[in-house]
Amino acid sequence: MSMFHYYNLKDSEVFIFDNFLVNQIKEGVTVTPEHNERLRKILDTHFSNKKVVYISNRYFNYAVDPLTYLETSKIHNLVAMAIVAKTDLAKSNANLESMFYKKNFEVFETLSEAMGWVQNQLVESEKEI
Repeated sequence: MSMFHYYNLKDSEVFIFDNFLVNQIKEGVTVTPEHNERLRKILDTHFSNKKVVYISNRYFNYAVDPLTYLETSKIHNLVAMAIVAKTDLAKSNANLESMFYKKNFEVFETLSEAMGWVQNQLVESEKEI
């Protein structure tokens, strides 16, 4: 499992791996449904013919419009989402946001825990076909 692409975007840093991506939103950003268009382009570029898991590494403080998840849920090859949150507030926010995401969603304290969860989600998604 090695990273094979990196994007340093205006609002975030995106790290692309074989079967998942890690998105680290920058300080003070508000994530809105429009962010899904950029996500779709990245997924189409790197994961057009395969399933993928999204990991959000909440290292910085930022806000998320929960309605964003309604559109994110519609991305066909995105099978699950993991949120890495260290503070109680970030965990609480992530749990609230999970109500808007219609696929598997889990909150972790470390990035390595989230990365370990990825393979299980991909295997489970194959069983649903």
